[in-house]
Amino acid sequence: MDMKSELEKLLGKNPVAIIGMASMFAGAKNLEEYWENIVEGVDCITDVPDTRWSIEDYYDPDPLVPDKTYCKVGGFLPDIDFNPMEFGLPPNILEVTDASQLLALLVARDALIDAGYAPGSDKFSAEIKEKTGVVLGVGGGQKLITPLTARLQYPVWRRALQASGIPENEIEGIIEKMKTAYIPWNENSFPGMLGNVISGRVANRFDLGGINSVVDAACAASLSAVKMGLSELIEGRCDMMLTGGVDTDNSPFMYMSFSKTPAFSQKGSIRPFDHESDGMLIGEGVGMVVCKRLVDAVRDGDRIYATIKGIGSSSDGRFKSVYAPRPKGQALAMQRAYDEAGYEASSVGLIEAHGTGTGAGDLSEGESMKMVFGKNDATLNHVALGSVKSQIGHTKAAAGVAGLIKAALALHNKVLPGTINVTKPNPNLNVETSPAYVNSETRPWFKKSTEAPRRASVSAFGFGGVNLHVALEEVKEEQKGKYRTHNKHKIVLLSGDDANQLIADCDSHIEQLRGDDPKDYLTKLSIQSQSDNISKKNARLGFVASDVEEALDKLIVAKELLQEKQAETSWEQPLKGIWFRNKAESISGKVVALFAGQGSQYVNMGKELAMSYPAIRDSFGKTNRNFVKAKEKQLTDYVFPIPVFSDDERAQQEEQLTHTELAQPSIGALTAGMYRLLESAGFTADFYAGHSLGEISALWAAGVIDDKAYYALVKARGAAMGAKYKGDRGSMLAVKSDVSTLTPFIKSFKDVKIANQNSDTQVILGGGTASIKELAEKLIGEGMVAKILPVSAAFHTPFVKHAQKPFAAKIKGTKFKTSKKKVYSNTTGKVYENKIASYKSTLTKHMLSTVLFKEQIENIHKDGGRIFVEFGPKSILSNLVKEILADKEHLSIALNSNAKKDSDVQLREAVVQLVVLGMDLQDFDKFRTEYTEPIPKGSISVKISGNNYVSEPTKQKHIQAMGDVTVRAAQPTTDTNQEIVTNTEEDIEMTKQDRERLDKLDTDLNSLKGQQDRVEQMLQQLVNIQQAAIAPFIQQPIAPLEQAAPPIATSAVAPVQPFVESTPVPVTTPKPAPAPVASQPVAPAVTAPVATPSAPKPSPIVEQAATTPTPAPVSAPPVSAPPAAAPQSGVDNGSIEKLLLEVIAEKT
Repeated sequence: MDMKSELEKLLGKNPVAIIGMASMFAGAKNLEEYWENIVEGVDCITDVPDTRWSIEDYYDPDPLVPDKTYCKVGGFLPDIDFNPMEFGLPPNILEVTDASQLLALLVARDALIDAGYAPGSDKFSAEIKEKTGVVLGVGGGQKLITPLTARLQYPVWRRALQASGIPENEIEGIIEKMKTAYIPWNENSFPGMLGNVISGRVANRFDLGGINSVVDAACAASLSAVKMGLSELIEGRCDMMLTGGVDTDNSPFMYMSFSKTPAFSQKGSIRPFDHESDGMLIGEGVGMVVCKRLVDAVRDGDRIYATIKGIGSSSDGRFKSVYAPRPKGQALAMQRAYDEAGYEASSVGLIEAHGTGTGAGDLSEGESMKMVFGKNDATLNHVALGSVKSQIGHTKAAAGVAGLIKAALALHNKVLPGTINVTKPNPNLNVETSPAYVNSETRPWFKKSTEAPRRASVSAFGFGGVNLHVALEEVKEEQKGKYRTHNKHKIVLLSGDDANQLIADCDSHIEQLRGDDPKDYLTKLSIQSQSDNISKKNARLGFVASDVEEALDKLIVAKELLQEKQAETSWEQPLKGIWFRNKAESISGKVVALFAGQGSQYVNMGKELAMSYPAIRDSFGKTNRNFVKAKEKQLTDYVFPIPVFSDDERAQQEEQLTHTELAQPSIGALTAGMYRLLESAGFTADFYAGHSLGEISALWAAGVIDDKAYYALVKARGAAMGAKYKGDRGSMLAVKSDVSTLTPFIKSFKDVKIANQNSDTQVILGGGTASIKELAEKLIGEGMVAKILPVSAAFHTPFVKHAQKPFAAKIKGTKFKTSKKKVYSNTTGKVYENKIASYKSTLTKHMLSTVLFKEQIENIHKDGGRIFVEFGPKSILSNLVKEILADKEHLSIALNSNAKKDSDVQLREAVVQLVVLGMDLQDFDKFRTEYTEPIPKGSISVKISGNNYVSEPTKQKHIQAMGDVTVRAAQPTTDTNQEIVTNTEEDIEMTKQDRERLDKLDTDLNSLKGQQDRVEQMLQQLVNIQQAAIAPFIQQPIAPLEQAAPPIATSAVAPVQPFVESTPVPVTTPKPAPAPVASQPVAPAVTAPVATPSAPKPSPIVEQAATTPTPAPVSAPPVSAPPAAAPQSGVDNGSIEKLLLEVIAEKT
């Protein structure tokens, strides 16, 4: 094989593992929240918040209005706590550091922690850091450029003011006030606005020795960065890579850019692949992944989310325009990825598309996918298609990694994530002839083939015609241990000596949930609830909550009920889902496991359970293998079918699942998965029974048959009863009546018999189709409730004798064994005789015999059964038990009582009821990911987000400046000298505040240096130098303006309203060494030079700031500055500042 072919398959032969991830996207502070939002289908698009920009200032619905955006919504990051000292950053540089740089530090830290290489840990050794690199996708310049550039427009302002007739001696004051809207230039401005410093700060802070760089490929930037990062690993230059993308620019500039293209949705909704899509929306986002070579990750015991098997890239070449997407170019990148991966594109189960919601983009992508995914496979609608942009907007340079993280988590959690805002696919996509289908609902992900692993792919296409496509593969067929990223629904269990103690606990938890970080408190409360053992004598109360608001509501209701019902030993609030008992019940010898029969099935039954628990997926997987072995489609294709978009299509899916050959194995699979899940947590029963099909489940749960036999028998029974048969297969009729009332009616129909005696008031009849129809009409005419059931034959009658023979043969060839557990038979209503021959003979006759369910339940109750737990879909059997036993002592609990309610919530509520009853099942969920304690905020933490940070003093300074203009304009008769005196007093007060901040900073720095003598001396020298430097500011009043003109009349000029992005405005916290006077945001005073033995040459950054054009200074008489303290020989300002920053970095 030639070298070219070898190189093409580098990743295919040497996959790269994703071992850590972290992110911040709209509506999600972290990776878990991001994934939960995806799973729950949360729309995170909101109106532009005031912290970004003013809708009133920049929005107009008309796209043609100049200098306005017709879009006012998007995806925005939540507020995040940022402790600058954690990252060795002096607080006073935050205002001149772009938010992208700060947020990247947080996400990089979290990604390393998630990977198991927490900064400062022993595992993250010097050797590993030396061969760890960081490559990030970053788009163009950063937002900080806008205020820094705007500040330099003062010549334009001056000319405009002059042209407007503003007196010359007022212009400089107005300009200075306008400048307060923008941060001043200083030596930190230049690095603070550079995109490449985003990766540089990460490498610097975490001491990484590998490459650090950024890539700009527009919307494909982050996947381009991933490609570069993978090359570093494959070539052996690095052993670990941190890669991804950063884009926090949802500024007016970015909105104007996409408005004038135009690309935004005029409806204000991003709807990828939908028939009503009309454009995109943008979002802020930061996402990173930690990667290692797969062999290294396995060797080091790293947790692996997914493996990257191939990555393809291409350009569109010459096409319609530089930004028009080209299907051929996109298809080229896709095909290259699979050529490298070494497998067919048709084996992929999920495509996380670029999917922006634009007409041209979506249709182009649909065409390119057909070229590749339909190339060697004519199968239609077998690849799930989605786009997370429907939830968080287009995050531009971070868009690719947003999709990569989503796809990796989908593989890890075995979930096919839905795409929201799709009510019907775009007809121009021609989905009906495509290999892809729009996955508009989140569903469990079962393998397309029992032979191939789950595979996903991610696309990102950028302006300028750059295309990237990544091929991913799962590393484990099924998860074990604590893996699950989504953990939305939380069990809360409280216990105490009595109800009064529970009331006090409710109060305490309510207070905490109304305090700081309530979401984290709820998580910890739930973990404690599931890990604590509750004493049998203790009072107990429980419920399930999916968020803080629900937890608060239920705690408040619980407290009220505890106060109202002090005399009651137990109570429940079923509407809220709250249960209480004053102590555990004696349950020994009382527990009955019931197993559902045919008729309970429904499409997507147990969907959330299959997305959350390996036992459920494993059960369906075993059934799938039997179907594939029989050369049939997998059962899960029917139970969890692809989404459809009309009521008629949904009805067809429901009808198809009623077919016996599908209904019975699907019920059997869910039932067994549920039982295995609770059994692993300690559930055990004293009695076992089922209804019809459910009797096989009961025998399996009792240990009479093993897993292999169970799944084979369930499949065989359904196939036999659903097989095509010449002649009438009969029908079934459900009647609301008792047997004695029905007997006279039945006598006149020789081919009709009682198939099921379910309760005192429910009987199922079976017979010839014509007879059943006639009998139904007659019973309805007599005023009875009667309904023909949607079944394929008259079960438990001679009409299924054709099915009984092959099933009897299957039973005969199956291995049975005896069991000490009591299993009750539908056929006799009594306990099975514990003999293999008895089990087989009774089960053989079962299909043709009447189901005596009523008698069965009555006998179980006589034998001591009191607590009935129903496994399987719906609550049909639980309701029958309630009717049969009526006012007799019993409790009936169904694990999945409502087909329209979240199946995971229902299971958890059932577990809560059982725990409150006295069972120790609270730790049944052993799969939620390990809880990580949040990193403490720190005493000087600030809130940051997608907008650049602006301190409160800086905001106030601008507000005061603008207010001063308004006041002056509103008071034309104010004495000029008085006005100047007032301003002078304000300026003096400001310098006092500066001095106080300087003293506080000095104290903080002294505590950091740990009383080191040499640093103490140098700090003192620094303070002396600073005092000398700022003394003129403190002591020198501002002189009256020369030739002061009369105040400007109100009609002469409107109050100035400069652009404020709620972001960069001047920093008031002084730095250890002050910048040159020319860079200060106020008019400079004349000062004497500071005496130093040898003044160092200014750095290029300082020189640039110092030479920036500034307005002419206000005249002031010369004043002699007090002499500066002489610093220690050989030490200058630069070396002192450098050492101080090193101390900060070292100590933090």
